This record gives sequence, C-alpha cells and structure tokens, in this order.
Amino acid sequence: MHRGWILQPLTRVRDGRAVVQLFGRLESGAAFLVEDARAEPYFFVRADCAAALGGEAGARVEPSPLATLAGDAVARVVVPLPGDVPPLRQRLEARGAPTYEADVRFAYRFLLDRGLRGGVTLEGEAQEIRPGLLRFRDPVLAAADVRVPLRTLSLDLETSRDASRIFSLALAGCDVEEVYLVSERSVPGARSFPDERALLRALHARVAELDPDVLTGWNVVDFDLRVLERRGRELGLPFGLGRVPGGVVFRQDRGFERQTRAEIPGRIVLDAIPLVRDALRLVDYRLETVARAILGRGKLLAADLPDAPAEIERLHREDPAALAAYNLEDARLVLQILQREGLLELALERSRLTGMQLDRVGASIACFDLVYLPELRARGFVAPSVARDREAAPVQGGAVLDPRPGLFANVAVFDFKSLYPSLMRTFHLDPLAHARAGEDPIVAPNGARFDRRTAILPDVIERFMASRARAKARGDRHADQAIKIMLNALFGVLAAPTCRFFDPDVANAITGFGQQTLHWTRDALVEEGVEVLYGDTDSVFVRLDAALPLEGAREAALSLRASVEARIAERIRRAYRVEPRLELELETVYERWFLPRVRGGASGSKKRYAGWVAGRLELVGLESVRRDWPAVARRLQTGMLERLFRDEEVVPFVREVAARVLAGELDAELVYAKRLRKGSLEGYTATTPPHVQAARKAGAAPGSVVRYAMTAAGPEPVGAGGALPEGIDRAHYVDHVLRPVAESILAVLGRDFDEALDRPRQLSLL
Repeated sequence: MHRGWILQPLTRVRDGRAVVQLFGRLESGAAFLVEDARAEPYFFVRADCAAALGGEAGARVEPSPLATLAGDAVARVVVPLPGDVPPLRQRLEARGAPTYEADVRFAYRFLLDRGLRGGVTLEGEAQEIRPGLLRFRDPVLAAADVRVPLRTLSLDLETSRDASRIFSLALAGCDVEEVYLVSERSVPGARSFPDERALLRALHARVAELDPDVLTGWNVVDFDLRVLERRGRELGLPFGLGRVPGGVVFRQDRGFERQTRAEIPGRIVLDAIPLVRDALRLVDYRLETVARAILGRGKLLAADLPDAPAEIERLHREDPAALAAYNLEDARLVLQILQREGLLELALERSRLTGMQLDRVGASIACFDLVYLPELRARGFVAPSVARDREAAPVQGGAVLDPRPGLFANVAVFDFKSLYPSLMRTFHLDPLAHARAGEDPIVAPNGARFDRRTAILPDVIERFMASRARAKARGDRHADQAIKIMLNALFGVLAAPTCRFFDPDVANAITGFGQQTLHWTRDALVEEGVEVLYGDTDSVFVRLDAALPLEGAREAALSLRASVEARIAERIRRAYRVEPRLELELETVYERWFLPRVRGGASGSKKRYAGWVAGRLELVGLESVRRDWPAVARRLQTGMLERLFRDEEVVPFVREVAARVLAGELDAELVYAKRLRKGSLEGYTATTPPHVQAARKAGAAPGSVVRYAMTAAGPEPVGAGGALPEGIDRAHYVDHVLRPVAESILAVLGRDFDEALDRPRQLSLL
C-alpha cells in the first residue's frame, strides 16, 4: 500500500471512455499518476421528469434513493462521456426538466464520491513509466491524513522588448539555482546555448529531471509560460514542461479579477502575484516593490532605470554575465518571498481543508462545494445545478451605528469572534435547514425559516473552529489562517448568485441576524451606562471613563465585555430558544482615538478612524492605508496623528510638509497608483479618470496598476524606473492631497488648512 498527496485531478478520453487522471507525490518521494477508467459521468433529474429523456441515445436512467432539497425523488442519469452532460442538460431544461449536480466536474465528482480530499492511500500494482513516476491503473483508493513535502521551482525569463526572442531563463528551487543563456560564448554563472531551440530542449530535460510539483514565478502564467508556449510552437517544439506529454492550457477564471491559470499535465502552476496580493496590502505588486517590502532588497537593475527593456537588451549584447545574475536574482526573489511569508504553506493548508487543487484554493464557491456536497449526499440529498444567468438579488449588508466624530481617551473596541459563522451555528442558517424548515422553525428577522434539527453548516463550522483551536495551540499559523479564510468566506459564498445554494432569503437572514446582534449589543452597552461612539457589522467602539489609567480602563472593559455578552446570550435564549454561540471579545483599549468628520459635513465618517495604543499608531480606512493616495498623504497624516495623540503641536508640521512639497523636496512621494478595473480602456466612456488618461498615454493593460503624477498638462504616467515627468503641479498636491488630509484633523483643534499655511481666508458673501 502506498500513501500520497493528490496534486492535480484531470479528465482524459481514451478509447471512447472517460479516464480520471490523478497526479501527485508519494510519501516515498516518487511522483504518481493514477489512471482510473471505471467511473461513469452522471447527474440527476427529478424522477417525475425522467420521461423527458426518451430518445436520448447513450443516456441511461437508474433509480436513486436520493432526493432534492424539496424532498422530490430523483433518478440518476448516466452518460458515456463528460462532454455529453452539458448539451443533454440544456435539452432537458428546455423540456422543463431541471437537472441536479450536472455541472460538477467529472474529476472532482470522482474525488467526492470516494471521500478524497488530498491525502490518499493507493493499493494496486505500480508501473514506472519514466524515472521517478509510478502509474497505478484502477487502484483501490481511500482517504488518508498525509502530509507530503512538495517540490517547488521558480521560473523567470528575460526576453527582447516585444518578447519575440528569449535571451535567458533562470531556475531557482529543487536545490538548484541555474541560468540558461542564448550565447555563442561561455558566460560565467550560466549555461550557454547556441539558439533558443537548444535552450528550450535543455529546459524541458532539466524540468523533467528536477520533477517539481509546483512551478511558480512573477506573472509566470501570463508572461513566462505564454512566451515559452508561443516560442516552442514557432520553433516546432512540443511543450515539454509536464510530467507526461501534453500542452499547456490557459484558463481564465470567472470573477472580478478574472485571474488566468495555466494547466500543465502533472504540475501545478502558482503565480506568485495573486498569492501575495491575497495576503498583503502594498502600494503596488511589482516584484521590486514586494521584494523590498518583504526581503529588504530588490532587483539588480536600478529601480529608477528609465528604460529597463532597453537595458536588458544591452546586457544581452554587451554583458551577458550581468544579465544572468539579474535573471537568477529575479527567480530567487520570488521563491524567497513565498518562503518568507509562508504563502505556499498557506495554499497547501487551504487545499487540505477543502480538497481543492492548489491553484484554485482562492475559488471560494468551488471550495464550498467540495465541503458541502459530501455532507449533503450523506444526508440523502442532491444539490441543484448552478442556475444559468441568474440575476443578482438584493443582499443587505451589516449594520452601522452612527459614528460620533472627535478625539477621545480610553476607547474600548469589542467585536464578535467570527460573527457570521457564529450566527450560522446559533440559528441554523443553512441551505438545507432553510429548504427543510417544518413545524416550529427558527424565524430570522427577514422572515426566513430554518429547521431546528436538520442543518449542515453548524456542524461543519464547529469542526472548523475546533480544528482552528488545535492549530493555534500547536502554533500552526498556516492551518489557523486557512481555516479563518474559509470561515470568513462562508457568507460571501452564500450571497453570490453564482453559488448553487444562493438564496437571498438565506443571505439576508445572516445579515439580518448580524444587524440585530449589533443593535442588541448597543442596547446592552447603554444599559450598562456607557456611551457607544461607533459600530460596524461586528465591532463596537465604547467610551470609557477618561480619568482611568490604562490598566484600570482595560479591567473595566473586560468586566463590561462579560456583562454585555451575558445580556445578549440571555436575550437570544428568550427570543429564539436556542443556545447562543456568540463570543464577544475585547480587541483593544485605545489610549486615544480619533474619528474624523465626513468631508464638508458635521457627521462622523464611517469605516475611518485612528487609534493610539502602546505607543503605536493604528489606522483604518484613512488615506495613509489607501494604496491609491500618494505617499506624501501618508507622511502628513501619520505625522499629524502622532503629534495629536502625544499632545504636541500639529500646525508647524503641516506648514513644514506643505513647504517641502512646494520646494520639490518630496517629489518622490507624489506618485498616484490605481488599478484599471474595467476589461478595456475603451470601457471608460462616461468619465475619464486621471489614471485612465495616464494609462492611455502609457499603453497600460487592463488589470494593471497605473502609476502617474499630476503635471500642469494633466496626469502623466510614471515609468517602471520611477522617473517623474516634467512640470509637476506641486500646487495640485497641496490643495488636493494635503488639504483634505490636514483639514479632517485640524477641525478637532478648531483650526483650518489656510490658517495653518498663513494663507488669507476666503470670505463668504452672506
């Protein structure tokens, strides 16, 4: 018997039969390939609709003990090939026969039916089809708790400006650091090849020898792999980076980011950019920026280089050894960033949790299916197919309590631990419980009804929370974070029209209970005699006695937390006859806390505040933490707030920063950075924002982050080297960046921006 980890499930058609291929790594160190031709594609229809299948060649109808969520009996429809399912589904639905689970991918259906979620035992004969790769045909498979170290290789290409020629490529990982260079002479630090054809052949052979499980790089999918595929095709070479013969397939996920994935037989491709973007908030996600933020060093070419592609071409001609060093450092930086932040380990834990392959762990809806569908099947039910072109329905958000603007001392912040999952546990907010609600249901604030006994998510969440507690106890931060991400995604999944279980009644029941809980928390705090300054979704900000020393304020907050939690729990028991699963936590006690007014108004600003605790400034929602504001805003705002919280003079600092901007001393901090959100630049028709104007001048691609500066002639792009354009409009930055940032804080002191700069005030005519 062998034990291993399933890395990638694929489907192939061979001799007229569907074959499931499972690639992975064994505990022994060998790679494996399972090929199983025993499974048949299937889906379900209601039993009373089975007659609609009359005349469908190749389809077989079988009785089933299962039922729909509504309790209707179903029949199982078996077809020869996975590709037969979509057109048959379409024909059936056109005849008024709804289908169930007709969109579950065949390879994932294979895993779901066998309870496989990553770890696996294999019983059967193995054949070594190439060195280090064992093939199992139709083995006995069973789930197993297995942790197998995976091999990761970082890949980076250097090319001509138009990517029509490959100059060099670097590999880092799998215990090697190597550079392959197109050069007619020997080059220190690299292996030289006479042409690209020879270089690509050597790459294919080396990847096969190193046998990585994971290929990574910076923009490796949309640049490096696309260039390798295209150049190989142009040179008449088959794509040779897979574990078995087969090309690369590029797929674009649905969703806001429309992330592109690359499918290579037997290997997972993990682009480092989305891994970093999901985990860290940075000004931009260029390799230079991320490497300096995480590793404290950047690329070997100077960051202010005006034309990096031209310099790479020069190095290829004149200094290939320097090009090789530059190329290798880029590949090395990617690997070290992922290792330093533990991002590969985090992806692995998310994969272990759901059974989703590594490059799709961010697909929350698909991950939810892999968790929920087996639980549903175990209870005797089938799930609906995802509705085609379902329109979004209104889903309300969390409650927000009116904020009180100002500067305060001793402000306690309470929040509910995993509020929405805790509400799901408490009130059985679950698709099955909603569908099966019978007598004596739990009725949500929006009127949705949920069964008190039949539910899936409360048990799933309880298991996740127990697993997270164990992960915390053993110091496993990756498992802890993976479970946290999954728990936090539950509401978003159920509120998404692309989820098969989407029901606005369920989604609004979750947020309705959340709103009610926040209002009940405010009521309990008022009953305790304290003032609520602000509240948002799962958090409340409470004003304690300003005369208390910090430790005394914390003791008062802890006592208050226990009393309020008890009040809420008792209110839930009385109103719903359920046992509360809510846990109110004391997040922090700020020594000083500031909430600004909305611009141009007297009311408090929502989701924007600053706090001072243990000599440290914490910011939420303010310009300092927003990536689309220039760095000079961060300089001014943090400097002002630190002085405000330390009871130091603020106005001289404002005057100093404004003077330095006008003198050109802070030009490097005047760059805006904003992402192009629409699919094309032509999509911006109603208005043309500054970043779009700059993007059109720079020829920026959709989805990219545009860096630009304001000049007397309007917005101008800032190149990768960081050199600013001519004619910077420094007065623009004083009036449109410094002014709004400064005025929100100066208002607390009864001062204004013009006064701070000794400018004459503009008089209003009454």
